[in-house]
Amino acid sequence: MRSPGVGLEAGAAAYASHAKDRNGTVMMGSFQFGLDSLPVAAAMMQFKPPAASTIADSVDQLYLFLTGITIFFSVLIFSIIFYFMLKYRRKAPGETGTATHTPMMLELTWTIIPSLICVVLFVWSSSLYVRNGRPPASSTEIFVIGKQWMWHLQHPEGPREINELHVPVGVPVKMTMTSQDVIHDFYIPAFRVKKDVLPGRYSSIWFQPTETGTFHLFCAQYCGTNHSEMIGWVYVMSPTDYATWLAGGEKTESMAAQGEQLFSQFGCGNCHSPDAGSHAPPLAGIYGKPQKMQSGETRVVDEALIRQSIYFPSSVHLPGYQQIMPTYQGQIDEEQMLQLIAYVKSLSSEERMSGK
Repeated sequence: MRSPGVGLEAGAAAYASHAKDRNGTVMMGSFQFGLDSLPVAAAMMQFKPPAASTIADSVDQLYLFLTGITIFFSVLIFSIIFYFMLKYRRKAPGETGTATHTPMMLELTWTIIPSLICVVLFVWSSSLYVRNGRPPASSTEIFVIGKQWMWHLQHPEGPREINELHVPVGVPVKMTMTSQDVIHDFYIPAFRVKKDVLPGRYSSIWFQPTETGTFHLFCAQYCGTNHSEMIGWVYVMSPTDYATWLAGGEKTESMAAQGEQLFSQFGCGNCHSPDAGSHAPPLAGIYGKPQKMQSGETRVVDEALIRQSIYFPSSVHLPGYQQIMPTYQGQIDEEQMLQLIAYVKSLSSEERMSGK
């Protein structure tokens, strides 16, 4: 007859063996699952955002060049430091170094080569900066107002968007931007465009999407408690889909038409119309043209000058006109200001000037 103790020992040994096999299986399964998930995790980790604009590849090439130069010289310099540290270390307590003389060729080499690299980087980055600062004349203009904590965008045809932007692929788009409160920053990583949006002034960027899709939009400047929620999406559509989207949205008047209504509502035509006498300069055809000031300075009539003339009329003195225009600060908000600017721009078109 078998002793109960022997049975218990055998059962314990069997359970331990089963547990060992089971744990080994579970561990091997977990390890195998970890190995299988590595390609998925690697695929999910993007080295960089997608390049979806005409300037994106050029910006990426510049950054890759900068990264390569940094890595190369970092490895070179630290390798030389460690090599000299070992080769010329003090080998005996009383050992002293000997005087050395640096060859002129070595001095010239490590001066000229970095200088040439800096010149290349300056010319390369400057050309990108200038290129990205000059939107084509055929650009579609969209007006942007940053406010805590949302993006308000309006198309020239009238549709408004909040934290969303619909644009056609292959068409240059100019963003004219201002802030209603604090400094914001309009940033679309996939397009490689980023610009501060400042209160009290206008800034602009432009881009030309090269592929359809949906792309992130961020505020890249800390702007208060809910800064992280000031995000949105850019929808790049085919021209046909974009036209359908414009036609299917809320039926609103164009920004120029809304600006014309404000122009009439505030009685601006009493002084600025061609038949109003010499109270104020007529506005037809004035946008984009140089205008001589009373001080002798010449300024181009752009968004900034129009805004300054409406909010701070006493600071803009034109020769031949009395400073009788009142300020509209506090009566006209930033959205209405952009509509008035759109109206003044429309007066410069040939169709408007000819009365067609």
